[in-house]
Amino acid sequence: MTAKSKIEWTEQTWNPVTGCTKISAGCKHCYAETMAKRLQAMNVKGYENGFNLSILPERLLEPLKRKKPTIYFVNSMSDLFHENIDENFIEQVFSIIQEATQHQFQILTKRADRLALFFKNRVVPNNAWLGVTVENKEHGLMRIDYLRKIDAKIRFLSCEPLLEDLGNINLKDIHWVIVGGESGTNARPMAIEWAENVQQQCQNQKVKFFFKQWGGWGADGKKRPKKENGRILNGRIFNEMPLDEVMQ
Repeated sequence: MTAKSKIEWTEQTWNPVTGCTKISAGCKHCYAETMAKRLQAMNVKGYENGFNLSILPERLLEPLKRKKPTIYFVNSMSDLFHENIDENFIEQVFSIIQEATQHQFQILTKRADRLALFFKNRVVPNNAWLGVTVENKEHGLMRIDYLRKIDAKIRFLSCEPLLEDLGNINLKDIHWVIVGGESGTNARPMAIEWAENVQQQCQNQKVKFFFKQWGGWGADGKKRPKKENGRILNGRIFNEMPLDEVMQ
C-alpha cells in the first residue's frame, strides 16, 4: 500500500516489496526492520513475515490510482535490488513508474552493482530518481561509481546514517545529496564536521544538499530524542531538492 510519509525528502511511500537482509554498516540498526516487526505484531497486511523478504504484486498498481502528482519513495521497507527479487518483478515496478508519468519515484539501494547491471541495457524512466546509500568510505564510496554509470535524469546519494567523515567525494554527475544521523535506541553519533564536509563539497560542486536530521545525537554531542535535536546545521535548514532538473 502507499502511505503518507514522515520522511522529510519525500511525500508518499510505495512498498511492492517488504523485508530485506543486512549487507553493510548502515544496516546495523535498520529502522525498517524495527518497524516491520512492529507491524507484524499489529497484524498489518503485508508484514505477516516480519522483515523476511516478501514480494507483494497486489501493490503494483497503487500509484496509478493516485492522480495528484506525488513524490514516491519506492520500497522504504526493503531494497528493490535485493538479490532475491526476480528481475522480472523489478521490470514490472519500472513499468508502473514509466506509466505513472504524473509522479516522481525515488529508488534508493545499497546494492549498486545490481542497479548498474539492471540498467546496462535498459532506459531509466525520466520520472525515476536513482540513489545509493553512502554511510561510510568502505561500503559507500564505491557505490557512487556504479551510480555514475547510469543515464538517469536524477542521481542521488543518501548519506544516512552518516557514520564517519567521507573525506573527498567525487560528486561528478550527482544531482542531490541527503545527509542524516542515525536515530533509535542504539543510534551511533554523527559528528558535525562530517556533515559540514559533505555540505561544503556539495556547495563547491553545485550539488543540491538536504540535511534530514541529527538523529539520536545532537550537534553538541549529547543524546536525546531526535525531535529535540532537530535538523538545523550551522544555523540553517537545508531543504534543497533537484526539482529544477525534473522540470527540464
